[in-house]
Amino acid sequence: MNQFQPFEQKMHSDLEIDFLLEAIYHLSGFDFRQYNRSTISRRVFNSMQVNNIPTISRVLEKVIHEKGFLEQLLNDFSISVTEMFRNPSFFKAFRQEVIPYLRDYPEIRIWHAGCATGEEVYSMAILLQEEGLLDKAVLYATDMNEQVLEKAKEGAFPIYKMQAYTKNYMLAGGIHAFSEYYKTENQYAYFHPTLLQNIIFAQHNLVTDQSFNEFHVIMCRNVLIYFSSGLQNQVHHLFSESLSDKGFLCLGDKETLRFEDIISKYKELVDHERIYQKV
Repeated sequence: MNQFQPFEQKMHSDLEIDFLLEAIYHLSGFDFRQYNRSTISRRVFNSMQVNNIPTISRVLEKVIHEKGFLEQLLNDFSISVTEMFRNPSFFKAFRQEVIPYLRDYPEIRIWHAGCATGEEVYSMAILLQEEGLLDKAVLYATDMNEQVLEKAKEGAFPIYKMQAYTKNYMLAGGIHAFSEYYKTENQYAYFHPTLLQNIIFAQHNLVTDQSFNEFHVIMCRNVLIYFSSGLQNQVHHLFSESLSDKGFLCLGDKETLRFEDIISKYKELVDHERIYQKV
């Protein structure tokens, strides 16, 4: 066996994925070229396995010529790992450290960037309602994937997840019975329409789209880990432009501003929960 064969195979695979991402960008406008390459590769190979496609070149051919396959692949690329009150200590810290600032605002604008199926934005709506702030708040929930946004708008989640969500809610400092916020029907929990009244769902691509408002809080938790360092820096500049003075940027537990060139514009409000305040 040629000792250089594994290296050559990887080089060929990388080249094929480059061509594939270029085609996706030109055909759909979605730009995955600066996403973390290992993440994209995993999703491509997973799609190949599920659809019994032998080569990346064949994936490219199907993207170009087979109706509906590009949309299917884009859904495979979308990151939708979320749950209500995920990382409860974050929401507890937000309630204790950020809410006191927000009380003084005449209105509150919060952007949930990369909201997936909406669990996080519903969690925030519940938290704000308990703190008496929901009526003066507008929550903008955006994602690049229209299909997950449609699911988010329904406010319906499988009943079997409610036990875990209830535990998260309690650990996050919830002050009521979590079951008060939803009704059950046909194996689904439907959250009360009052939580939806102040939520605006919209498609937005962090890679290619610009700022669309000024926000007091930006939530983007465990999304940037899928981006290359250059793309992360680009998105951080977008967030900085979109954040009001003394506004709050909330990242995921695996993300940090510490090594970004924009760090001088922030102070760490709650270090271990990745809550930053613009200065």
